Amino acid sequence: MDPLSEVLAPLNSQNAFFGGLKAGGDWAVHFPAPQGGKFNAVVRGGCWLAAEGLAEPLWLAAGDCLLLTRSLPLTVGSDLSLPALDADALYLQAKNGMASCGEGETCLFIGGRFSFGQEVERLFGSLPALMVIRGGTEEAAVLQWALQRLADELVRPSPGSTLMTHHLGQIMLTQALRIYLMGEESAASGWLPALFDPRIGAAMQAVHADPARRWTVASLAAAASVSRSTLALRFKQKAGMAPLEYVSRWRMLLATRALRTGSEPVSTIAQRLGYDSDSAFSHAFKRMMACSPRDYRRTREEKKGAACGAWGITWRSSCT
Repeated sequence: MDPLSEVLAPLNSQNAFFGGLKAGGDWAVHFPAPQGGKFNAVVRGGCWLAAEGLAEPLWLAAGDCLLLTRSLPLTVGSDLSLPALDADALYLQAKNGMASCGEGETCLFIGGRFSFGQEVERLFGSLPALMVIRGGTEEAAVLQWALQRLADELVRPSPGSTLMTHHLGQIMLTQALRIYLMGEESAASGWLPALFDPRIGAAMQAVHADPARRWTVASLAAAASVSRSTLALRFKQKAGMAPLEYVSRWRMLLATRALRTGSEPVSTIAQRLGYDSDSAFSHAFKRMMACSPRDYRRTREEKKGAACGAWGITWRSSCT
């Protein structure tokens, strides 16, 4: 499995919400800051968008999508000078997740919210808070297909619609990230942008394919077909960390995932990730996570929603 799929697959859109807004005439709706990631798209018509970080309102036409990677409020409407209706109150009257506003249905606006917890921070941490992906391009064809299918499921729900909307939502999220990160305007650094760099991405792919291998800078450079010095410099510039630090962090992500979701003995996890002994694994885990593997597992069982470390953000944090 490639690195992006490996990160997105277990998220499974848990606690996701998908809905739509039919609007017409003069209207404006305010959406409070979401918890987690969020995307929105215009299926029909168009509307203005105002959000923190935008110098002035932005016009969204049919086919345009936006990806919100931070907890930011936003307002959409035909006329943003109007008093905006509260989206939460509006959706209390929604039918099958579809709300209505104003007179007529000249605009169809759909969206999805993904509550991934710290998984979202790990994935989006280095990206802009708000990304707009314009429709009408060849690269956006898959996005437009998923957008139309998702709109159909929301407007005309049928048996299996819940599962369909969740999978289509993930397709849209993945394709939106692809389009943005492959664009020339993206100069961000971090795990996700580094993944799209041909050389650094090849080294990361090699680590994901065999995390237990005794990786060295030389072997990673060979996987990327560059010199050791080039790999070290480029990796630091694009991913924000040294190559072997990435190896350690990826192993810890796999370890925390296994400890959180499975019942494998710690020794089995340690061996699968390439550690010679339980003590070596425990030492590496404690250095990065500030607690032992067993304490981490116990804490996660006691506090299902508690966080213990974040990829590339805060790795040393208390398990309690």
